[in-house]
Amino acid sequence: MDRQTVVAEALELLDEVGLDGMSTRLLARRLGIQQPSLYFHFRKKEDLLAAMAEAAMAPHATARLPRPSDDWREWFLDNMRSFRRTLLLRRDGARLHAGGLPGPGDRGRIAQKMAFLMNAGVPERDARMAMLAAGRFTVGCVLEEQADVTGEQDADVPLVDHESAFEAGLSLLLDGLVARMTTVTGDRLHP
Repeated sequence: MDRQTVVAEALELLDEVGLDGMSTRLLARRLGIQQPSLYFHFRKKEDLLAAMAEAAMAPHATARLPRPSDDWREWFLDNMRSFRRTLLLRRDGARLHAGGLPGPGDRGRIAQKMAFLMNAGVPERDARMAMLAAGRFTVGCVLEEQADVTGEQDADVPLVDHESAFEAGLSLLLDGLVARMTTVTGDRLHP
């Protein structure tokens, strides 16, 4: 039994029982081992959850990095869409991801994304804040979407189309970033 197997089975269990139902006891039973055997790979449940979050993010973490010829605005939108799709792949994916820190492998990719935005003319601070705000917005949208499982709708509350709401909010974030980059020189606007 290796660490990868434990994480893969833990993610399958997550999809079946959700984050609230996850326990090392259930995982050990699923693996056919005694619960203390899990501590060989993970000293505490939080370490297991962090490894699960990292593995669950693999589709986004391995997505193509931006190329210098890419339009930064389109890339920004596509990057957040990829993040959202990845969070939605797992039951409670947003909850599993929320509050976690980037792993060592993620830091290099984040640096490349930041360099791409800065090379496109986005000031460093704005690039950082835009990526942070858009990331948190995306996690929040997915949290709401994954919590919306009742199927019941109050007649006085309009039905939420989660994808449309996400796209609208994402566009507003991008428009705000573009507006911050725009300076007025005479009667011309320069991004």
